[in-house]
Amino acid sequence: MASDISSLLAEGRTSASAAKSARRAAEIAEFADAVLQGLAQRTRSIPSRFLYDATGSALFEEITRVEEYYPTRTETALLDAFGNEIAALAGDVDTLVEFGSGSSRKTSLLIEALAELDTYIPIDVSESFLADAAKRLEAKHPGLNVKPLVGDFTRTRTLAGAPRGERLGFFSGSTIGNLTHEEAKAFLESAAELLGAGSAFLIGVDLKKRLDILLPAYDDEEGVTAAFSLNLLARINRELDGDFDTTRFAHTAIYNDAKGRIEIYLQSLTDQDVRVMGRSFSFAKGERIHTENSHKYSLPEFQALAQSAGWLPVKAWTDTGDLFSLHLLRAS
Repeated sequence: MASDISSLLAEGRTSASAAKSARRAAEIAEFADAVLQGLAQRTRSIPSRFLYDATGSALFEEITRVEEYYPTRTETALLDAFGNEIAALAGDVDTLVEFGSGSSRKTSLLIEALAELDTYIPIDVSESFLADAAKRLEAKHPGLNVKPLVGDFTRTRTLAGAPRGERLGFFSGSTIGNLTHEEAKAFLESAAELLGAGSAFLIGVDLKKRLDILLPAYDDEEGVTAAFSLNLLARINRELDGDFDTTRFAHTAIYNDAKGRIEIYLQSLTDQDVRVMGRSFSFAKGERIHTENSHKYSLPEFQALAQSAGWLPVKAWTDTGDLFSLHLLRAS
């Protein structure tokens, strides 16, 4: 009997390891396709989700602590000040689903306010960050059922094993600003389907503001944001047999007033040739790779977007400096 049990446990570990390896192979294949296609375009670009490998996720956590980066501390202060009001308006929430959770540091404030909460489902592409966050939250909130879900939150279509009941979605950090308006609408529509009719959704949204506040938040003096951007090239080198010289590219952040967004680029500092997976790409001095957007909204603009995707605005909260906002929505 003991040998049978040992055999079954070994088979289970082997199966889990095989599934993890298959998932990793699929992730690398997707990354390779995106990079090769993106670099072959006339206007070169790589989707921002590939910035967040384990190293990128760790660097982003460092960004949230730099002086110039106001969104994290402002959103945290809003959750601290209005968490109980948010919880009361959200209702008797059984399950909290967080999209793009990262380290989930801010989430504790919301968990503490949700008196009836039983289950927390964080969704993120970084398995290591999810594991760390799960351990930390389980230790801080005894009895909380934490069910991490590894994946791209924009593509998640099912919450396997999640209990039915009252659900609250949480999308913090103004990550929705990384999506174009069309992508944001599509995400909000899919989130409504995932969470279910009558569910609530709390979303952090960065507000439009003066450029002397906005631009430094995306190009800090310490160079943490630059390191975060350049890690994408280092990741290509690590995972796709690339030979980018990261010292020959520079992180660049500009504000596109017509589109109401920060745009992030990696700009070539010289004429150069780069190889990725055996393919060669030529860069002229000044040529750029577009890696990320961060759209900014006014309160009415975001509420109109949410309504177009089938969500009803319940209430919005802002700080005294009108830097950042939290929006509570209800699925119709």
